[in-house]
Amino acid sequence: MHATSGRGAYRAGHPIGEAEGAAAQQAEPLGAPGKPLDRRSPFFTGMLAAAGVVVTVAVVEVVLAASDALLLIGVAFFLAVGLEPVTARLARRMPRALATAVVVVTGVAVLGGALAAAAVPLADQATQLQDGVPRYLALLRDHTTLLGQANETFGLEAAVRSVRPSDVARSLAGLLADAAIVVVLATYFVADFPRIRTALYRLAPRSRRPRVILIGDAVFRKVGAYLVGNVVVSLVAGALTFAWLQVFGVPYSLVLAVLVAVLDLVPVAGSVAAGAGTSLVAFTVSVPAGLATVGFFVAYRLLEDYVLLPKVVGRAVRIPALVTVVAVLLGFALLGVVGAFVAVPVAAAVLLVVREVAVHRLDRT
Repeated sequence: MHATSGRGAYRAGHPIGEAEGAAAQQAEPLGAPGKPLDRRSPFFTGMLAAAGVVVTVAVVEVVLAASDALLLIGVAFFLAVGLEPVTARLARRMPRALATAVVVVTGVAVLGGALAAAAVPLADQATQLQDGVPRYLALLRDHTTLLGQANETFGLEAAVRSVRPSDVARSLAGLLADAAIVVVLATYFVADFPRIRTALYRLAPRSRRPRVILIGDAVFRKVGAYLVGNVVVSLVAGALTFAWLQVFGVPYSLVLAVLVAVLDLVPVAGSVAAGAGTSLVAFTVSVPAGLATVGFFVAYRLLEDYVLLPKVVGRAVRIPALVTVVAVLLGFALLGVVGAFVAVPVAAAVLLVVREVAVHRLDRT
């Protein structure tokens, strides 16, 4: 006896034939889900534990093998979250793809224009800095100067001599390649951010999705506010440093100002390192110029912490100072400069989740 259907004939009594006939009669496209497995079964428990160990080891191996690529993906997603508020506003007036193109092209054009405008003076000052290296090495070897005493304490001459031009060129080439990859990935993330956000929230149980959405959107707002605010504050740091160095006649003022602006993106440690390096160059002009530059960076550090960041970033990313320092140290130890850069918004997000989930649950018990 045969059963016929649009898919063909199914033989009664044949195990596969009967199954195909039953599948053809299902109302749902992929069939109704069956009964769940008995999770209390010893076999199921053992298999689940073994599978968990295998999956955990495999995930760790994959993460270690693809750590560099995952880092670039994480940075790109971080930038996409920061650009999302601007993109979302533009998307209300134009298609999402066009809004993404406007945001990305504008950002790349502004950065490229700034680099192009500063390329000639930067190249000239970099050449002058290279030509002046012998003079600075002589000052470092003079034990009667502040630079000489600093050299004895911190080993500055050995650090300078350890830098090879070929290594610097390779590092710059790798940095440019990574930057291009990050820009491409960030463009895709920005274009598909609504769908990515929806997919992430679908991973939460249905009963908890509303709260997960509220907490997740708050985390995204913190990251976006921090990224935009940090870039603005870093530009202010570079501009003020350039003006200060010009007033005191410190050489290589543009190179040093760009260095300060870039390093200031890294919380706490970046501005300290930039201030120390710039002050050492200022000491080559005169001791008063060096001391005044040290005072300038101390005053600017206070201005940034208590005026600029609260005004620009606001209350969106406000965490205790101790948590900031610990987060930056851990981020730098784990992921280097990139880890230090993203440490503050990650710490703010973790504090938010802990306060709204763990602490809230403990207060109710």
